[in-house]
Parts: sequence; structure tokens; C-alpha cells
Amino acid sequence: MSWIFLILGGLFEVAFTYCIGRANDAVGTEKYLWYLGFLIAVSISMGLLIKASKTLPLGTAYAVWSGIGAVGSVTMGILIFKEPATFMRLFFIATLIASIVGLKVVSASH
Repeated sequence: MSWIFLILGGLFEVAFTYCIGRANDAVGTEKYLWYLGFLIAVSISMGLLIKASKTLPLGTAYAVWSGIGAVGSVTMGILIFKEPATFMRLFFIATLIASIVGLKVVSASH
């Protein structure tokens, strides 16, 4: 169950970066609503990380959580915010995914 909390927490990390991206393009009340979405998403994300780290090694939990957020945020940037998808960006995303999988494998006893 801890891994599910961790994955969900990582997805909420992606959600809060999405809110930042949308807030950057918004004005007036809409900007503040995106900031509110950011605060809600970051609170949920951190709460899920805390819950997962009660039974998973903290270093592994944090690395996987932040890795999911990083991969998800870069992917979202490419697909939604039209950021460049260069070979080097995709290469390093792939190495990050391999590292996340590796941490999951070596923490399989939990």
C-alpha cells in the first residue's frame, strides 16, 4: 500500500507543477485559483509522501517521489506546455526512469 501512496504522491507533485505552469499564463482571480490548486496539490503530495515513508526507507521514498514528479513534469512540459523534446532531455528522462525502477527493485522487501 505504501508504494501506491508514493505513486499517488508523485502524481500530485506533477499536478502542483501543472498549477504553477497555468498560473504563469493566468491573470487576475484565475491566477490565484491556480495558486490555490498548487497549495492543495502540494499538501496532498507531501502528505502521501509522509504516509509512504512510514514503512518505506525514507531515502528511497523521497527519491522515487521526486523522480515521479520530475519525469511527470518534464513529460507534461513537452506534451502540454510545448517545451522542446530534444534527444538529451529524453535520454536523461530514460535514465531517471531506470533509476526509479532500480530503487523499487532494491527496496522490494518492503
